[in-house]
Amino acid sequence: MPVHKMFRFAALFIIILAGAQLPASAQIATPGNPLPAWKEGYLDLHHINTGWGDAAFYIFPDGTTMLFDAGEMNPTGSRAFTPRNAAMRPNYSKRAYEWIVEYIKKVSPLKDKAVIDYAAISHFHDDHFGSWYPGAKLSATGKYNLTGITGVGELIPIRCLLDRDFPDYDYPYSIKRNKDRFSGEINFWKTMQNYFDFIAAQQQKGMKAERFKAGSRSQVHMKYHARQYPAFYVQNVKANGLIWTGRDSATASFFPPVDTANPRSWPSENGLSLVLTLNYGPFTYYTGGDCGGIVSYGDEWWEDVETPVAKVVGEVDIATLDHHGNRDAVNEFQVKTFKPRVWIQQSWSSDHPGEEVLRRLTTPYLYEGPRDLFTTNMLDANKYVIGTRVDHSYKSLQGHIVVRVLPGGKEYYVIILDDSREDMPVKDVFGPYRSKSRQ
Repeated sequence: MPVHKMFRFAALFIIILAGAQLPASAQIATPGNPLPAWKEGYLDLHHINTGWGDAAFYIFPDGTTMLFDAGEMNPTGSRAFTPRNAAMRPNYSKRAYEWIVEYIKKVSPLKDKAVIDYAAISHFHDDHFGSWYPGAKLSATGKYNLTGITGVGELIPIRCLLDRDFPDYDYPYSIKRNKDRFSGEINFWKTMQNYFDFIAAQQQKGMKAERFKAGSRSQVHMKYHARQYPAFYVQNVKANGLIWTGRDSATASFFPPVDTANPRSWPSENGLSLVLTLNYGPFTYYTGGDCGGIVSYGDEWWEDVETPVAKVVGEVDIATLDHHGNRDAVNEFQVKTFKPRVWIQQSWSSDHPGEEVLRRLTTPYLYEGPRDLFTTNMLDANKYVIGTRVDHSYKSLQGHIVVRVLPGGKEYYVIILDDSREDMPVKDVFGPYRSKSRQ
């Protein structure tokens, strides 16, 4: 073939190839390549894996951003660097809060000028909001140490901080007036004082702080182009002992009255976790911190908060595992009520998941149909104890987990990013999944 005809043929082939429609999954993400940037109309749900606690970063369809938890465990704890705990991802060159910041800056609509419109702390345990520890770096003002949410807030502006008990912190007892109370967390009081100092300092810079309002559908809302996406909303379900009833913004108190002098009458910190759902047309996503659902020997009936929450939430498309899938959570009623197509486990411990939890998640006797499981970490200890059920049950055992919901909420993909590399290339793409139809 003459050279000039070869060039014309090649040019024609390129034009045809360029005009060909790529598979939808290739447009969403391609293994080996960077994750394509968020686009307006998408709902992106990033489950960030540092190995040292939970952190989820949400980008709403109009570009409003929300951080749900920013965990950083105490490096001086006895199990911190043992096989019981996950290693830092991608490596130990930065602290957990710094890796969360790096991740957010990569995926945020505003990149290096990123802001966090809402940051919510599910409850006051170190793997969800950070632990004070000796030697933690000081803030620029010297008023607080950087760990978890205080480190993230130092480096990325937070416009509104939400937690379960601002500003009094008096449920189930006054944390501020009872410095000698012990919650089970190392350095709990110093951690809480550090958190209070952070809030005070950031309020001077313009950050708002509010108590998370159970039942509200307006406290967390789109800030930029809300009218363009009327099918999206955030439903606050639970805070402390208040649980949404499913009617308007009404709530009901679940826990019995607390005797401040009797710690046995206090709900656990896990049981006080915030719960919310993200809703986009037919799509619903559930997350609930460390809520528990299994009443153990000697425990009170109200230790099961999963059952009343599941009753009001109903079916969902995606559910994160309460308490990382630990043995005291993800009870039978929740599993058969939620019936999710996708389960997401944010894990850092050899306790995640419990073997009996995994049985409940996978059995067809609780609900029929396929379901896909994804976890940010799976430790060797779990594989040794649980055995081949782990490999048979999970679609992905390691990596950042991204849910990308397409405009309107009818379809979504689950995308796994390589958490061993700072550039976070795509490892795998699953979907499209069809959202459930709802009235």
